[in-house]
Amino acid sequence: MREKILEILSTIRPEYDFSGEEDFIEAGMLDSYDIVTLVTNMEITFNFRIDGTDVVPENFGSVDSIVRLLEKYGVH
Repeated sequence: MREKILEILSTIRPEYDFSGEEDFIEAGMLDSYDIVTLVTNMEITFNFRIDGTDVVPENFGSVDSIVRLLEKYGVH
């Protein structure tokens, strides 16, 4: 799952290396439009729907936080 998330992130913003543990939002690597694009891509890739209340920056700050969000929805 981590590899697929990294692949999606790199298609959205290929100029960044998302393999680190820094906060993607705080570092300016992702903005609100990128998050919407990421959500859409993840929903298609993993075949599930993210509730709008979960589309908040803290759920998209790192690969670990994205993995936790996906696991919340039963994606493995």
